[in-house]
Parts: sequence; C-alpha cells; structure tokens
Amino acid sequence: MSKQFDVVVIGGGPGGYVAAIRAAQLGFSTACIDAWTNDKGGPALGGTCTNVGCIPSKALLQSSEHYEHAGHSFADHGIEVKGLGLDVGKMLARKSTIVKQNNDGIVYLFKKNKVTSFLGLGSFVKAAEGGYEIKVAGKTEETIIGKHIIVATGSNARALPGAAFDEKLILSNDGALAIGGVPKKLGVIGAGVIGLEMGSVWRRLGAEVTVLEALPVFLGAVDEQIAKEAHKLFTKQGLAISLGVKIGDIVTGKSDVTVNYTDEKGVAQKAVFDKLIISIGRTPNTNGLNAESIGLKLDERGFVAVDGDCKTNLPNVWAIGDVVRGPMLAHKAEEEGVAVAERIAGQHGHVNFNTIPWVIYTSPEISWVGRTEQQLKADGVAYKAGTFPFMANGRARALGDTSGMVKMLADAKTDEILGVHIIGPMASELIAEAVVAMEFRASSEDIARICHAHPSLSEATKEAALAVDKRALNF
Repeated sequence: MSKQFDVVVIGGGPGGYVAAIRAAQLGFSTACIDAWTNDKGGPALGGTCTNVGCIPSKALLQSSEHYEHAGHSFADHGIEVKGLGLDVGKMLARKSTIVKQNNDGIVYLFKKNKVTSFLGLGSFVKAAEGGYEIKVAGKTEETIIGKHIIVATGSNARALPGAAFDEKLILSNDGALAIGGVPKKLGVIGAGVIGLEMGSVWRRLGAEVTVLEALPVFLGAVDEQIAKEAHKLFTKQGLAISLGVKIGDIVTGKSDVTVNYTDEKGVAQKAVFDKLIISIGRTPNTNGLNAESIGLKLDERGFVAVDGDCKTNLPNVWAIGDVVRGPMLAHKAEEEGVAVAERIAGQHGHVNFNTIPWVIYTSPEISWVGRTEQQLKADGVAYKAGTFPFMANGRARALGDTSGMVKMLADAKTDEILGVHIIGPMASELIAEAVVAMEFRASSEDIARICHAHPSLSEATKEAALAVDKRALNF
C-alpha cells in the first residue's frame, strides 16, 4: 500500500524545502521528493540555488574579491603582500564545503520538523482516492499519495540552439562554477545576473572576459541611471561588454570555442575563447513531471499555470518558484512556499510581488526594489527623485569603495516610496531597509527622519531620501 501524506512537495529547492518545513510545522504529515545527489550518491537538498547557483557563486565571488583586494587594494592600507599566489583547486574545495554545509543543514531541518525525504525524480501518475499518486524514481521505484501536491521543480539553464552545454568548453552556470583553472580568454553570452557574476569572478582571478549581449541596452530591467553607472564601472574594471550583438555559429575545437557574431553596427566579428559561458535565461523544469497524466495545465512556455495564490487548475495542486510566473529568485520561491503551506492550513499566506528585492552580486553590488524611473515615466506617474553618491559617504571612504550611489523615487503628491535603486558596496544588505519601508508604505520623509548610525553606508539611503525634497545634508 502506498504511503499517504497530507502534503507532498516535488522539488527540494528554496521553494520546496521551505514549503515542506512550514507545512510540517503547521501539523501536516509532509514528504519532499528531490533528485539532487552529492558525490557519494546521498541527498543534496537545496536545488539549483544551493548546489549550482546562489550559494556556490557567492562563495567564489567572495574568494575572488579577496584575491583582487590582496593584489590591488591592500597596499593602500599599508598592507604588503609578497608572492601572491592562487590555488583554484582549494578555492573550489572551499565552495564545495559551503555547499555541503547548506545541504546538511536542510537535512537537519527536515529531521527536526519530521519531514519525510524521498531521493529521486517525482512525477504524477494519476488522481487517486485521497489525493494524487506520485511516483518516486530513485534507486528503487515507489509510489506515494498526497492530498495536497506542491510542485516546486525549479528551472534549467537555457541553451543556445546548436551550442549544447558540454560543461567543458560550453558552460552553463553549473560548469562556470567548476572551471579548474583560470582561462586566459573567457566569453560570456548574456549580460544578465549569472553572466555578470561569473564573468566578474574569473575577471578578478585574471581572465580576459568578453560579454556579448543581444539587447541594445545594458541591464534593461535595472533603473537606467543605475545601469549606465554599472556599465561605466564594469568597463573600467576590464569587462569588455558588447551590446546589440547577433550570435551566429558557435564552433568548438579541441581546447577552444569560436563564436561568430555581428556587432551592433552589423559588422561580422569572430572571437576565440578558452571557455564560453552561456547565460541567456532559464526555462521551467516541467519535463518528466508527467503533468498530462492528471490534466495539469502548463502555459505555452512550459510554466505551470497558476493564479495569484499559486493554485493550479486542479484542486489541491499548487506550484511555486521558478516553475511559475514571476521572477526566478530564490527568496520569491521561499515566500511562495510559506504562503502556500499557510493557505493549505486555511490561513492567509502573503506575498507582495511589488516589494521583492533584486540583487546582482557583482562589485559594486546592484540592488533594487519597486519601480524604475523609466517605468514611472511610462505609466505617467508623477514622481520625485533623490540620489546620493557613496563618494560623499564617510564609511565608504573608510572602506576604500566609494563607487555608486543610492537613488530613491517617491510619489510627487503623497511622498510614498515607489522604488529604491542602489549600486555600491553592500547594496544587497542596504536594500532591506527599503523593502521594509515600502512594505509599510513609508514616505521618503519617514526614511529621512529615522536616525541612522554614523558612520555607516545606510546614511547614503537617508541622504537619498533627504535629496528627494532637496534637503540632502551631504555628510
């Protein structure tokens, strides 16, 4: 007889494991099915984020930033470094250790909250008495039944036609995190989050990095003023960024990759790289889910179709995270996971898509929440803008990193904050204040009148708020 659960979660990434834990905390018998394995064949819970995404990329970004500081910045502090060396193998080993620590942490949380974990691929079989029958294809095959099913199967890297990932020369995010040595020439197709972060890692370690982007503008989703500042700073650092390119044939050799493309002027170009990272977006991971067996509706792009509460077209079947509409962000998936578990319990789960922060962990970091200036103009919203440069911030000077600024946008009549955009040191941390403020519909004056520690980078946020009404103190 099949094991029965109140809630079965398919996928153990940020959305899935958080949903499973919250469901168990609410008193439901809960199972989570996940196929990720470690090098010993054991469970590697955490999905793409923990295994080949958010966590390992931040580990390498930190290591590469230390290396760059040691080689270029420490001397300004009176710190002499002689015989600076680089052990990429040890760097990768540290990254793997951090990944395992996160994997093990989720296993511990499952045990603590009595979540039953199944290792294997989960797929629908049929509607059954008491819910839905789910097949778990692992070392052995078994079936379980769940009254409520939460689909949290995540996404996969999108490949270019004719340039399949081999993870040796043509790399997805997975291969980009496991390059065994610093390539002399690294190509990156796609100037998005993954492309810029991975390009930054290997550029700091000594690679000559070229970024090829099809769009005519840089970071089109980012506030235009911030994006222009980012383009200027990244170019100054040594990233060669070409916009408006059209990729042609990609040819792999024994040890290199040739990319044929036309530039923004329509002139044919050719570039040869030791490694090529392709980061042109991600696709929903619904292959193998067997959605058709129960009539689960997918949209034309393969996403699971859901309403505003993450309900699918079927009773008691939910979907969250990268596999549904909305931004493909780990923290968005987590919020949806908690909300769905609470909705199953009859509570009012809450996700405000207007206050989900975005972060690009380059150096300088880029973060934002709410609408951009170009969006407000397009929507005909009357607004006020205030900016404050880190160049004028005492803590930034002490850090030795004064690049970038904080920008705040507020409603011209009500002064309610409509968007906050940051490029600079610790932008990923600074954006949290803006998220809290916007969640409670604060005004720019509210931020301006809150006491911020001195000296701190957060003073730049206060000063940007003051600048909205032309009252910046310029500390």
